[in-house]
Amino acid sequence: MTSTVASSPASSAKALEPRTRIAVAGLSKTYGAASRQVTAVDNVSFEVRQGEFVALLGPSGCGKSTILNMVAGLLPKSAGSIRIDADDVEQGLVNRKVGYVFQRDTVFPWRTVEANIGYGLEIAGLPRQQRRDKVESAIETAGLTGFGRSFPRMLSGGMRQRVALMRTLIMEPEILLMDEPFGALDTHTKLEMHKTLLDIWERERQTVLFVTHDLGEALTLSSRIILLSARPGRLKDDFAVGFARPRDAVSLRETPEFARLYTHIWHSLGEEFRRTKAK
Repeated sequence: MTSTVASSPASSAKALEPRTRIAVAGLSKTYGAASRQVTAVDNVSFEVRQGEFVALLGPSGCGKSTILNMVAGLLPKSAGSIRIDADDVEQGLVNRKVGYVFQRDTVFPWRTVEANIGYGLEIAGLPRQQRRDKVESAIETAGLTGFGRSFPRMLSGGMRQRVALMRTLIMEPEILLMDEPFGALDTHTKLEMHKTLLDIWERERQTVLFVTHDLGEALTLSSRIILLSARPGRLKDDFAVGFARPRDAVSLRETPEFARLYTHIWHSLGEEFRRTKAK
């Protein structure tokens, strides 16, 4: 006789959970020699699941970008582990599943918008017509129609950042790491970039780890906010952001729900700003 064992509700629910794409455990980073050692990140652990948009939030100097660069394999860790899809992240090895958008736009000034966006496809050896079709679609998605043959010096800061964003997204990364990509933009341009990013993410649902020190930005974009303490950066709290999607980057900020969650998180974030100032 063959017996069957029914799965428990707990095990069934676990099987339905999105898989973990980024797993950080006991992560630490120190700089300097033993006599003058500075700890930037101390024993940080968290996970990012498939399709999540997670913001790393904290005051300046708390190690947000350091964590992101270790996840990207750009910096060596001092202790702990980082895994992407259960594979250990090793410094210097390129993971083609991962795209990185830097704090400042990294467009090439000698290349047109078209040539900048298509750079990765060109390096990858994609045939010219396929490359052209993808670039045209990316330009339209970014709201840059009519600027394909323009050079970066002819564009605003927000437009250049759209070019940098699309140059990464055109490679179709499954995981997107973003290091304060809109931090240098004025408020109006930043909100426009939020709209662009939200529209793209609604369609593609990449797994995103987004560094910011702007609480309003984190609430507008993310599904979760991981709050880090003042240096050395430690995981202080993990907040769910349950606002309905799709989101409007402007009208969301006018809702009572936004104001309530902003105030709730600000109490904890404000403590870390005061600690930073005291140091």
